[in-house]
This record gives sequence, structure tokens and C-alpha cells, in this order.
Amino acid sequence: MIPANPPRPGESPANCHRCELWKRATQAVGGEGSPRASIMLVGEQPGDEEDRRGHPFVGPAGRLLDAALREAGLERGAVYITNAVKHFKWEPRGKRRLHKKPGLREISACRVWLDQEIDTLGPSVIVALGSTALRALTGASLTLASTRGKALPHAGGARLIATYHPSAILRAEGEQASGLRKSLVQDLQRARELAAGGHPERPAG
Repeated sequence: MIPANPPRPGESPANCHRCELWKRATQAVGGEGSPRASIMLVGEQPGDEEDRRGHPFVGPAGRLLDAALREAGLERGAVYITNAVKHFKWEPRGKRRLHKKPGLREISACRVWLDQEIDTLGPSVIVALGSTALRALTGASLTLASTRGKALPHAGGARLIATYHPSAILRAEGEQASGLRKSLVQDLQRARELAAGGHPERPAG
């Protein structure tokens, strides 16, 4: 993976113009959590509510994630939560702003800020929530099906776990939604065990 250009003096996510997303977003949404967190969770990008409020995972997907964290024995305040892309990419649908998946150029342009967060925090475990986060963290087109249940090495020294994004669970229905939620909780439990020095790999549930 080609190294991202380092930030210029005075450059930050708040004034970043490395791609075009800043033009239509309300604000950049950076990561939040404990500065001593051993576990970092990385999602795709802010949603509509996150873009308006300026905090990550505060909408419906965030509430689902909070519940899954508690079920896995983790507290939101003890982990660090961020996104691979810091600006909301959307398309209009009537009066609504609907999520639009960020492209490779946008993921690559924003990677400097994700790398900075990882370097600053130094987590022992990183959880990729969804395929976009997995792509941003590995620089490769890996699938969740091929990576779930594994602890992959990350360039920053952490172990990387891939799981489903809470939004995917919200879009699913019935037994599929229940199964995806169970998988998310299992993967968060695995992250907790890894951070505590547990075994790095076991079959995915």
C-alpha cells in the first residue's frame, strides 16, 4: 500500500480538502473514545446524524453498536471509535440525504487521518466494521467471509478483526438480522479476549 502523504502544517480533518467530500458535508467527524483504549473500532463513514452532530456512531447504527458492545462485555467509553472516511458522502432522495458508499480515491485520501489515529492511540486490537473499513486498514480487496474469525496482522502492530457493520444488521430482516447481530457480538468478544491476551484465532461462529 502506497504511504499516505503526511499532513501539511496546520492541516487537520476539520480543514481537509484531499477529496471533494468536504464540499457537501456539514463537518468532518473524527474519532472519539479513551486515549488509553486497547481496542479501536473503525467504521466506514459518518451518517446523516453523525454529520449533523459531529460525533461518530450516534445514529441508529451507533445505538445498535452500543448494545452489542455491552453484550460483549465492553463499554463504549473504554474503546476508541472512528471511521475510515471522515466526511459524509450522500445523495439526495427527496428531502433526505441518503448514504452513498465512498470510493477508493476517497478512502485513500482520508487514510492519512486514520493512520494518524492509529499511531497516536497504539491499539493492540483493531476491529474493522464492514468491508470499507477493512479495505482502508489493509489496502486489499478482502471479503468479510474470508477474514471473519481470523486475527490479521496490521502494519501498526495491532491485530485486526473484521466483522459486520451495524448498518448491515439494520438493513437485514428476521433471522438474517439476528444472525448478523450474534456474529457482531461474538467478534467484539473476540476483540476483548485478544486485548486481554487471549488466543489470536478461533473459528468464526
